[in-house]
Amino acid sequence: MSEQHSAVEEQKHHKHEGPKKHIVAFIMSILLTIIAFAMVAAGEINTTFIYMFLVLMAAIQVFVQMGFWMHMKDRGHAFPIIGILMGVFVVFTIVIMAEYWAWW
Repeated sequence: MSEQHSAVEEQKHHKHEGPKKHIVAFIMSILLTIIAFAMVAAGEINTTFIYMFLVLMAAIQVFVQMGFWMHMKDRGHAFPIIGILMGVFVVFTIVIMAEYWAWW
């Protein structure tokens, strides 16, 4: 009885979002991809600017994917977010140390 009660109680607290936010996130992902592709396809833009713009578009895309598709915006996801941030820190540290090693 207690298992059924806790399952029913959990369903009461969990609010179903519905497809609206997923559709918005999908449209945002498609638009970000089209914008990035259009910038590269234009060809007459400064290469350095295109690289910086693509990194910006990729960062925005990561936040859209993590927030909407992986539900990192919801409560109770602190541990995965900390793990992701630690992974990013480790990767940046490895890249920076590899650059210093190659220079010296």
